[in-house]
Amino acid sequence: MKFFGKERRINRNLYQKLQESFKDVSDFCIREITTDHNQFLLGYITGLVDSKDVSELIIKPILESKKQLSIEDMYSLTYVSNVRITRDFETISTSLRRGKSVLFKEHGDECLILGTPGWKERDIQEPQAESTIRGSHQGFIENIKTNIGMFRRYVPDPKLKMIDFHLGERSQTKASLVFIEDIADEDLVKEMMKRLKRIEIDSIINTGEIQDFIDDKTFTLFPQFLITERPDTTAAAVYQGRIALFLDHSPGVLVGPYSFASFLQSVDDYSIRWLPASFIRFLRYVSFFTSIFLPSIYIATISYHYELLPLDLTISIGESRERVPVPPLLEALFMEVVIEILREAGLRLPSPISQTVGIVGGIVIGQAAVEAGIVSNIMVIVVALTAISSFILPSQDMSNGIRLFRFPIMILAAFYGLIGVVAGLMIVIAHLVSLETLGTPYLNPLAPTRLKDWKDFVLRLPMGSMKTRPTQTRANDKRRQPSKGGK
Repeated sequence: MKFFGKERRINRNLYQKLQESFKDVSDFCIREITTDHNQFLLGYITGLVDSKDVSELIIKPILESKKQLSIEDMYSLTYVSNVRITRDFETISTSLRRGKSVLFKEHGDECLILGTPGWKERDIQEPQAESTIRGSHQGFIENIKTNIGMFRRYVPDPKLKMIDFHLGERSQTKASLVFIEDIADEDLVKEMMKRLKRIEIDSIINTGEIQDFIDDKTFTLFPQFLITERPDTTAAAVYQGRIALFLDHSPGVLVGPYSFASFLQSVDDYSIRWLPASFIRFLRYVSFFTSIFLPSIYIATISYHYELLPLDLTISIGESRERVPVPPLLEALFMEVVIEILREAGLRLPSPISQTVGIVGGIVIGQAAVEAGIVSNIMVIVVALTAISSFILPSQDMSNGIRLFRFPIMILAAFYGLIGVVAGLMIVIAHLVSLETLGTPYLNPLAPTRLKDWKDFVLRLPMGSMKTRPTQTRANDKRRQPSKGGK
């Protein structure tokens, strides 16, 4: 290209580095812009920039200019909002890969970096995994700027702070740590930053990948951080003193610290009257224990403690199991595995087909298994109740964890009866007590006991009675409702 021939005095080394860095990159474009007064070279990656902005905001002002322009002149002349001048090659290379354009000028050793991103984005819509009735119907998308913009509509607080950094040695994925300065605990923010800085990996694609690096305990089935796609849930958590982590390319926002009780709560609980909300929340706790222990209690009762059942029920169960050739444990394991297969199949298939597979598959396989004498009618009912109970939980991560917890407890029940079930319950409670999230107790406010936080624990009392923020967040500003007199 003549533009960088030997007779030109432009920074040839910088151009050569750029050519070598983008060698065999077919979507990298170099365009020469030549007029009677100016010679520029414009570089960009075609799939990452808005071609209309490139033409209208960069190329057009150069072609229409009647005088010789410098890089400083272009800085003032261009209509692009995000502009800066640099001569650092690493900055230039990284900017190109993030959807920006680079403009070189003859006789200069500097270039202009212009923000012209233009990739296609998904429209804002309601998150499928977090549907709502009376709450917000907006969900985060895969653009961090758009997500933070939606979040800011809920939190126009002057004390809102954002710390930007990049994760992944190669991917350099942009992330933002968000919190309210005078509410969030300073030590909590420092601890979160410390754990994020310890992450050493080539690439970070999704928010879920970060959890394994920052969890207090990796080998546990219970989630220690919430991942949500709802801006109202994120805003409510930040106002309570928690920290939110936004990640580019991911619609999920990671929020912490989160306790066990918080995973059984939903921001929609505060959109309805406190008595219905308390009843729904109580149902979630019942469903939590049902989804873990119901199959185990059935196995223990049928195998060891059938005398606890009424005689008529015992006879009915005996008639149902008359043709079943396997013990209750194998019967339960078979049905649980079938349910898990149907659930995963429903998630992977398109929506219209997945609903058909879930309903028809469950009915056909259950009925066929009963008629073939592989399982009993009672077992089909138990497994169905167990599956439905796990669907009530607001957090998908919590639901996934307890799906696996029921299997070892079923084995304990098969060998030791109700003693095994009680032992399993003790193991679950002991494990929950041992967990922490960002150094705070996971079972707060139950262990350690914080009676003032019980107003928003199993039951949700009227909003006027909850004057302080949860103690688990260790918030600096503990009051969220001013006392009488405005103090």
